[in-house]
Amino acid sequence: MLDWLRFILTTLFLVSGLIILLTSVIGVFKFNYVLNRMHAAAMGDTLGILFCLIGLTISAPDIWVAMKLLLIIAFLWLASPVSSHLIARLEVTINPHWHHLPPREDAPQEEAP
Repeated sequence: MLDWLRFILTTLFLVSGLIILLTSVIGVFKFNYVLNRMHAAAMGDTLGILFCLIGLTISAPDIWVAMKLLLIIAFLWLASPVSSHLIARLEVTINPHWHHLPPREDAPQEEAP
């Protein structure tokens, strides 16, 4: 019974992680602006890999493998947001017109006085 529970939890975490990663890839291709793309990639990457590694940790054969996977989770949760922040800061520093986002089609137009 415990093996089936581990299998079901592992499957749920792996499938949900893969769905999040797939959504992240779609977001990267859908967005036009570099900071939006970077946000979709960073958030999907962090959460999707977290779920996949939690699924692998549940199905780990012994405690040492589980501890190594937990250390990988901790490293990725520290490194991914920092690297995304540095890339966003580089974009803001290099591109002087970063605050002029492309206009959205569904945004209401302001009238000139």
